[in-house]
Amino acid sequence: MTVIKSIDEINEKIKSGKAVVLTAEEVSKMAAELSPKEIVQKVDVVTTATFGPMCSSGVFINFGHPEPPIRMQKVFLNDVEAYAGGCLSRRNPIISE
Repeated sequence: MTVIKSIDEINEKIKSGKAVVLTAEEVSKMAAELSPKEIVQKVDVVTTATFGPMCSSGVFINFGHPEPPIRMQKVFLNDVEAYAGGCLSRRNPIISE
């Protein structure tokens, strides 16, 4: 017998606070004791997100043209060094090298 859960059904369980949400690591541990079918019956959502470094993770900020003109050689935002761009924009990576 195939277990099928619709997106609408899962969304309803999430809204009502009854959804079973586990990380991929938690589901991997379950696999040692349960079959894939049993896991699907018990788990509604498996999260696979990461906060590890990703290409293009960052933010661009343009400071505009102040009066009098200034040149920013080192910029820190919340104690995190931003990288100087070719203009008044600075790139602030999510992680620091």
